[in-house]
Amino acid sequence: MKRMSLTIVLIVTSFLLGFAFNTLISNKKNTQMKKVTGIGGIFFKCKDPKAVNEWYKTHLGFDTSPYGTSFEWRENDDSTKKGLTQWTPFSENTKYFEPSAKDFMINYRVENLEALVEELKKENVTILDKIEASDYGKFVHILDIEGNKIELWEPKD
Repeated sequence: MKRMSLTIVLIVTSFLLGFAFNTLISNKKNTQMKKVTGIGGIFFKCKDPKAVNEWYKTHLGFDTSPYGTSFEWRENDDSTKKGLTQWTPFSENTKYFEPSAKDFMINYRVENLEALVEELKKENVTILDKIEASDYGKFVHILDIEGNKIELWEPKD
Protein backbone atom coordinates (compact mmCIF):
# COMPACT_ATOMS: atom_id res chain seq x y z
CA MET A 1 0.00 0.00 0.00
CA LYS A 2 2.84 2.37 0.90
CA ARG A 3 4.57 1.54 -2.35
CA MET A 4 1.45 2.33 -4.37
CA SER A 5 0.89 5.63 -2.52
CA LEU A 6 4.52 6.58 -3.09
CA THR A 7 4.21 5.77 -6.80
CA ILE A 8 1.07 7.90 -7.10
CA VAL A 9 2.74 10.80 -5.27
CA LEU A 10 5.78 10.55 -7.58
CA ILE A 11 3.59 10.48 -10.71
CA VAL A 12 1.53 13.47 -9.54
CA THR A 13 4.69 15.37 -8.51
CA SER A 14 6.40 14.75 -11.84
CA PHE A 15 3.24 15.79 -13.69
CA LEU A 16 2.99 19.03 -11.68
CA LEU A 17 6.71 19.79 -12.16
CA GLY A 18 6.38 19.19 -15.89
CA PHE A 19 3.34 21.41 -16.06
CA ALA A 20 5.10 24.17 -14.08
CA PHE A 21 8.21 23.92 -16.28
CA ASN A 22 6.10 24.07 -19.46
CA THR A 23 4.24 27.13 -18.12
CA LEU A 24 7.54 28.90 -17.42
CA ILE A 25 8.82 28.18 -20.92
CA SER A 26 5.52 29.27 -22.51
CA ASN A 27 5.51 32.52 -20.53
CA LYS A 28 9.06 33.33 -21.64
CA LYS A 29 8.00 32.93 -25.27
CA ASN A 30 4.98 35.19 -24.75
CA THR A 31 6.94 37.92 -22.98
CA GLN A 32 9.26 38.49 -25.93
CA MET A 33 9.39 42.21 -26.42
CA LYS A 34 7.28 43.76 -29.12
CA LYS A 35 9.44 45.45 -31.67
CA VAL A 36 7.73 47.21 -34.57
CA THR A 37 4.05 48.00 -34.03
CA GLY A 38 3.34 49.79 -37.32
CA ILE A 39 4.55 52.18 -39.97
CA GLY A 40 5.05 55.68 -38.61
CA GLY A 41 5.99 57.33 -41.86
CA ILE A 42 7.12 57.14 -45.46
CA PHE A 43 9.77 59.64 -46.51
CA PHE A 44 11.14 59.98 -50.04
CA LYS A 45 13.35 62.24 -52.13
CA CYS A 46 12.00 64.23 -55.07
CA LYS A 47 13.07 67.13 -57.28
CA ASP A 48 10.40 69.56 -56.08
CA PRO A 49 8.70 68.70 -52.75
CA LYS A 50 6.33 71.69 -53.04
CA ALA A 51 5.11 70.58 -56.49
CA VAL A 52 4.79 66.96 -55.30
CA ASN A 53 2.72 68.12 -52.32
CA GLU A 54 0.47 70.12 -54.65
CA TRP A 55 0.10 67.22 -57.10
CA TYR A 56 -0.98 64.83 -54.33
CA LYS A 57 -3.31 67.48 -52.91
CA THR A 58 -4.94 68.17 -56.29
CA HIS A 59 -5.13 64.65 -57.69
CA LEU A 60 -5.38 62.40 -54.63
CA GLY A 61 -6.93 64.73 -52.07
CA PHE A 62 -4.03 64.76 -49.59
CA ASP A 63 -4.36 67.50 -46.98
CA THR A 64 -0.76 68.63 -47.40
CA SER A 65 1.45 71.15 -45.64
CA PRO A 66 5.12 71.93 -46.28
CA TYR A 67 5.83 68.75 -44.24
CA GLY A 68 3.60 66.45 -46.28
CA THR A 69 0.54 65.02 -44.62
CA SER A 70 -0.42 62.88 -41.65
CA PHE A 71 -2.87 60.02 -41.91
CA GLU A 72 -4.78 59.60 -38.67
CA TRP A 73 -6.09 56.23 -37.61
CA ARG A 74 -7.34 54.48 -34.47
CA GLU A 75 -5.66 51.58 -32.71
CA ASN A 76 -7.38 48.27 -33.29
CA ASP A 77 -7.15 47.11 -29.65
CA ASP A 78 -8.26 50.47 -28.18
CA SER A 79 -10.25 52.73 -30.47
CA THR A 80 -9.83 55.66 -28.06
CA LYS A 81 -6.12 55.80 -29.00
CA LYS A 82 -5.18 57.67 -32.16
CA GLY A 83 -2.16 57.00 -34.31
CA LEU A 84 -0.51 58.88 -37.15
CA THR A 85 1.39 57.81 -40.23
CA GLN A 86 3.41 60.62 -41.79
CA TRP A 87 3.94 61.00 -45.56
CA THR A 88 6.69 63.46 -46.47
CA PRO A 89 8.51 64.32 -49.70
CA PHE A 90 12.07 65.61 -49.14
CA SER A 91 14.33 67.57 -51.45
CA GLU A 92 16.46 65.31 -53.65
CA ASN A 93 19.63 66.76 -52.09
CA THR A 94 18.59 66.21 -48.46
CA LYS A 95 21.27 64.83 -46.16
CA TYR A 96 18.64 63.44 -43.77
CA PHE A 97 18.72 59.95 -45.29
CA GLU A 98 22.52 59.64 -45.06
CA PRO A 99 24.53 57.45 -44.79
CA SER A 100 22.02 55.56 -46.94
CA ALA A 101 22.22 56.32 -50.66
CA LYS A 102 18.55 55.36 -51.14
CA ASP A 103 15.81 57.79 -52.12
CA PHE A 104 13.49 56.72 -49.32
CA MET A 105 13.36 56.11 -45.59
CA ILE A 106 10.71 54.31 -43.59
CA ASN A 107 9.80 55.29 -40.04
CA TYR A 108 8.58 52.40 -37.88
CA ARG A 109 6.52 52.83 -34.72
CA VAL A 110 7.95 50.85 -31.81
CA GLU A 111 7.31 50.24 -28.12
CA ASN A 112 10.02 50.77 -25.49
CA LEU A 113 12.70 52.26 -27.72
CA GLU A 114 15.45 52.12 -25.07
CA ALA A 115 15.06 48.37 -24.55
CA LEU A 116 14.85 47.78 -28.30
CA VAL A 117 18.08 49.74 -28.94
CA GLU A 118 19.88 47.69 -26.26
CA GLU A 119 18.67 44.49 -27.90
CA LEU A 120 19.74 45.72 -31.36
CA LYS A 121 23.21 46.60 -30.03
CA LYS A 122 23.60 43.01 -28.75
CA GLU A 123 22.60 41.80 -32.23
CA ASN A 124 25.31 44.04 -33.81
CA VAL A 125 22.80 46.24 -35.66
CA THR A 126 24.30 49.58 -36.71
CA ILE A 127 22.86 52.33 -34.52
CA LEU A 128 23.54 55.70 -36.18
CA ASP A 129 22.79 58.12 -33.36
CA LYS A 130 21.59 58.48 -29.79
CA ILE A 131 17.93 58.38 -28.85
CA GLU A 132 16.47 61.87 -29.22
CA ALA A 133 13.32 63.04 -27.45
CA SER A 134 10.92 65.52 -29.03
CA ASP A 135 7.33 66.70 -28.70
CA TYR A 136 6.32 63.72 -30.88
CA GLY A 137 8.17 61.04 -28.93
CA LYS A 138 11.58 59.39 -29.07
CA PHE A 139 13.60 58.71 -32.25
CA VAL A 140 16.74 56.83 -33.26
CA HIS A 141 18.17 55.81 -36.64
CA ILE A 142 19.61 52.44 -37.63
CA LEU A 143 20.80 50.74 -40.82
CA ASP A 144 19.36 47.52 -42.16
CA ILE A 145 21.45 44.78 -43.73
CA GLU A 146 21.49 46.58 -47.12
CA GLY A 147 22.39 50.01 -45.73
CA ASN A 148 18.88 51.47 -45.78
CA LYS A 149 18.44 54.09 -43.07
CA ILE A 150 15.48 53.34 -40.82
CA GLU A 151 13.92 55.69 -38.30
CA LEU A 152 12.52 54.06 -35.17
CA TRP A 153 9.90 56.10 -33.34
CA GLU A 154 8.29 55.59 -29.96
CA PRO A 155 5.36 58.02 -30.10
CA LYS A 156 4.09 59.98 -27.13
CA ASP A 157 0.58 58.63 -26.87
